[in-house]
Amino acid sequence: MEFERDKTFLTGRFKSMGFAFKGAIKLITTEHSVMVQSCLAVVMIIAGFYFEISHEEWLIQTLAIGLVLGIEGLNTAVEKVADFIHPEYHERIGFIKDIAAGAVFFAAMTAIAIGCIIYIPKF
Repeated sequence: MEFERDKTFLTGRFKSMGFAFKGAIKLITTEHSVMVQSCLAVVMIIAGFYFEISHEEWLIQTLAIGLVLGIEGLNTAVEKVADFIHPEYHERIGFIKDIAAGAVFFAAMTAIAIGCIIYIPKF
């Protein structure tokens, strides 16, 4: 079965953006870890306004938030595919899922370090 390709650049991009937005909404509304991380992102944004962080600090904080949420989205996708392929526990699948979770850990630790660098001096 062959999928029909959209021949126009603009409508194809709008469709892709629609799928991406739909995926982001699914991620935020169904995955508890993303819900927690999204709430933390909102807290950090509020803190940024409260402490009047600099333009450069906003850039780095925004990058850190995007990094964590993006990597968490990829981790979720890896987990969903792994569970679809092999629903029961399997040592190799567990290994793959642990590696994906480790990537989230690195992103989260980086975001925490950035948060500390930005906000600790403000106390």
